[in-house]
Amino acid sequence: MSNTSSSNLPKPLIFGICTVPRFIIGMAILSGIAINFANVIGRYAFLEPIIWAEEIMIYIMVWTVFIGSVLVSYEGQHLKMDFFSIMLPSPYKEIINFIATVAVLLVCIYVIPNNWTVVEMMFVNDQRSVVSEVPMVIPHFALLLGFVLIFIAVIVRFKSHVTGDLVSEVDEIAEEYAEEDLDLPAGDKN
Repeated sequence: MSNTSSSNLPKPLIFGICTVPRFIIGMAILSGIAINFANVIGRYAFLEPIIWAEEIMIYIMVWTVFIGSVLVSYEGQHLKMDFFSIMLPSPYKEIINFIATVAVLLVCIYVIPNNWTVVEMMFVNDQRSVVSEVPMVIPHFALLLGFVLIFIAVIVRFKSHVTGDLVSEVDEIAEEYAEEDLDLPAGDKN
């Protein structure tokens, strides 16, 4: 395990950046599945589809994407053009990673206040969706919350992003299982 692993961070911070988003994503996906299942039953069994189902599932998808992006940013697993930068020698690789990390933070600094204005406008005007009458502040707030949490996640692991020493929770779990597997006697391994 590296020195920059997430285990060095305070547990409430890990809970807020990793556990809460996973819970929100899980509940959103389960809700989407339930709505979709109910819509299929209503459409084909009773010939009465739920007219708002598709619109709500789109909003659920928006929430899962922007909340999931927090986890991806925290672990540094987002898509990036690093084919050549990973082959650079040490000082140049860190410079490129620093520029990329600062670029992410600058995008967040740009998006957060602009989206705050949009969310505030949606709330003040009580803007609602066409079919389901959902307040539009709800899907727009997903973008705001996602970028705020991305900003926090990248700041928390800024050094790890720059040095390229990011270790995700999945990597830590896999490493623990590999260590446990190595500790077993040769006859006990499956």
